[in-house]
Formats: sequence, structure tokens, C-alpha cells
Amino acid sequence: MPDNEDSVAVTQSGVLPLAKLKRWQWWVLVAFNIFFLIIGQVVAVLLGRFYYDQGGNSKWMATLVQTIGFPILFIPYFLFPSITTSSTTPTTSVSPRVIFLLYVVVGALIAGDNMLYSVGLLYLSASTYSLICATQLAFNAVFSFFLNSQKFTALIFNSVVVLSLSASLLAVNDDSDEPSGVSKKNYAFGFVATLSASALYALLLSIMQLSFQKVIKKETFSVVLELQIYTSFFATCVSTIGLFASGEWRTLGGEMDGFGKGGMAYVMTLVWTAVAWQVCSVGVVGLIFVVSSLFSNVISTLSLALTPLAALVVFHDKMNGVKLIAMLMGLWGFSTYIYQNYLDDLKAKREQTDATGAVLSEGSTPLLLECN
Repeated sequence: MPDNEDSVAVTQSGVLPLAKLKRWQWWVLVAFNIFFLIIGQVVAVLLGRFYYDQGGNSKWMATLVQTIGFPILFIPYFLFPSITTSSTTPTTSVSPRVIFLLYVVVGALIAGDNMLYSVGLLYLSASTYSLICATQLAFNAVFSFFLNSQKFTALIFNSVVVLSLSASLLAVNDDSDEPSGVSKKNYAFGFVATLSASALYALLLSIMQLSFQKVIKKETFSVVLELQIYTSFFATCVSTIGLFASGEWRTLGGEMDGFGKGGMAYVMTLVWTAVAWQVCSVGVVGLIFVVSSLFSNVISTLSLALTPLAALVVFHDKMNGVKLIAMLMGLWGFSTYIYQNYLDDLKAKREQTDATGAVLSEGSTPLLLECN
């Protein structure tokens, strides 16, 4: 980001209307989106664990609240419509049927992924759950290598290994702090479910990136929000069908009556969990638009690494030596991953400078997205 009065932000879709923002305004926008993502995700995970601790037991309801708040996304969609910019690159129109099929398939996968996360959070403490979820960055590196042609450097390999070892430590931890009444068998099942959910989430990110490159062929703020809204809609439909098909809807009245903090607290827990997930979504979409999808995923992983600290304060989760080492290894894996992408970004900007003959200011921000 240049130090001059007017600044230009670059994304995968090229130069966007953010060019009118001054440097400090750009940083404030980035900071707000980071805040929304971290706060939304941490609060949603803690409320999800609170729901189970107080007597909630419906996995489909826990799945449903992760996407049912998607109408909130219409607020930024209508407040910040994307401005169409001219492009010399011809684009091929895609059949609405193909786009519809993409939304349905991705929405169904999201519902399945959310179900796996709900099962994991049922059988794991909030801190253990979050540390396992942080492995999504390692899975993301692997899937990006095969699907998105991302380079697999020494630093990326180090990140994958360290994050994998971090998850392995939690798997073999004999002094695990599973919630009350959870057997070792269910703890192992929750571990596998959470690890599988992290892998599926990483695969979804790569599929979405591939969709933007090969199918949608543009990535404006409105298009990114549309993908988030419509896939959440179909995920909500799948979750609702699952709730009724499983018969869990019949138990919801008893859950409300038997909820530890009362019926009103039960409703508020579900409502604010849904709101928190959508606040997180606003941060995710905002960072994709302002910076990059990769940076958005990295910040999401960072928030998962911070959640154990919040769980320690709120739920008094046990922070034993193994879990502490796993958290530090997760932060190390996160650091090496983001440093590699910082180096890639510097290289991309250097190549862009050589190609255009432009001279970038020494104060350029390292958070600009790689130009394809």
C-alpha cells in the first residue's frame, strides 16, 4: 500500500473501488474485518460448547444455527454493491444451471461439514476442539497444491508437519479433558469428526477458489457474498431436512424445558450462536474482498488458536502440558505458513514492478494479494 494520500488495493480480480481509500482507512477496514472474524468465531464456538454443557443435545440444531442466520449477509450485500470495472479480458458467460448446481453441491457439503463440527464439539472441550480445527491450514496447503497449483515450499511443508504433529499430540493425550459423561470412545469419535471436518472445510475452500477461477471467473464483493448467501441457504435447507428426518425436532421442547439456564437462555443461546457465525462470515467475506481469500483463512486459523485461551477463562478448561505444547506448535505452524505467503507476496509485487516499470514506495503493505 503506497504511502501517498490515495492508495490502491489489489485483489485477484484486479483493481477495485478500494483505490479511493487512504492508507489509514484501508488499515482500519482490514482491522474491523479481522475483529469481526475473530470475535464471531470465538463467540460461536464458546456458545456452541455452552449449548451442550447446559443440556442441549441436538446435533442437527447445532448444525442448523451455523448457517440459518445467512439473511444478515444481505445487509452488506445491499449497502456495498460492487462497482463494475472495465476489463480487457473477455469472460465467457456461464449457464445459470451450472451456477445453481454449484450452489447446491457446495451448500450440501457445507451442511455435512457443519454436522461433523457439531459432533466434534459435542464430545470435545472447546479448547481441544479449536486446536484440532487449526489443522485446516495444513489440509488447505495440501488441497491447494493439487487443485489450485499452489507451490509446496519448505516453509509450507514445515507448517503441514508441525500442525499434523500438534493434532497427533491431542489424539494420544491420556490426560484429555473430555466433557463430563463423555467416554474415551466418544472422545476419539469427536476427534476424528473434527479432524474430518477440518479436512472437508479446507477442500471446500479450494473448491470455491477453483469455482471463481474456472466457473464464475470473477471475484467482486457482491459475487463473493452471493456465493456465501446461496450456499448457506442450501446448507440451511439440508440441515432443516436432517433435523426433521432424524426426529430430533421432537426433543427440542424437552431441551428448552431442561436447559440449565432456563428456556429463555436456550433461545438466546441459539439466536446469538447464529448471529455470531454470520458476524464471522462478514469478516471472512470482508477480508477476501479487501485483502485475499488466503489471508482470510489464515486469520480464521489464528482465531482458532486463540479460542483455547478464551475457553480457559470462560469454561475453566484444563490447560495441561500436552495441550500447551500443541497450541504453541499450532502457532508456529501458522507463523511459518503466513511468512511463506508474505515472501510470495513480495516476489509477486517485485515481478509486477519489473513488468510495469512502476516504483513502489518502501511503505507498501505486505498484505496485498498475489496478482494472478
